[in-house]
Amino acid sequence: MDQKQFRLVHDEQPDRHVVYIKGELDLAAAEQFQHTVEPLAGDASKPLVLRLEDLTYIDSTGIGMFVALLKTRHQLGAPFAIENVPTKVRRLFDLTGVSYFFPK
Repeated sequence: MDQKQFRLVHDEQPDRHVVYIKGELDLAAAEQFQHTVEPLAGDASKPLVLRLEDLTYIDSTGIGMFVALLKTRHQLGAPFAIENVPTKVRRLFDLTGVSYFFPK
């Protein structure tokens, strides 16, 4: 797979929703992300986990979508986690101040 190609894989498990994010999450990928993840965000019956080990790039649009998702889940009282954050993405989270909301 080309590193730039964006892809989401939703793995619905009995006890949680897991979404694997691959490639570059930027403005061009925003619609696909929202189409896949927004319905899951509203399902408070299961925790929602985003797995980022194959995320190669994220811009301010992607970070904004993560923060919006966090707010939605918080309002619903529903668990939300971001796992396996690559080092360069973690650095960007640190620089933008969102690491506080997405602990290791």
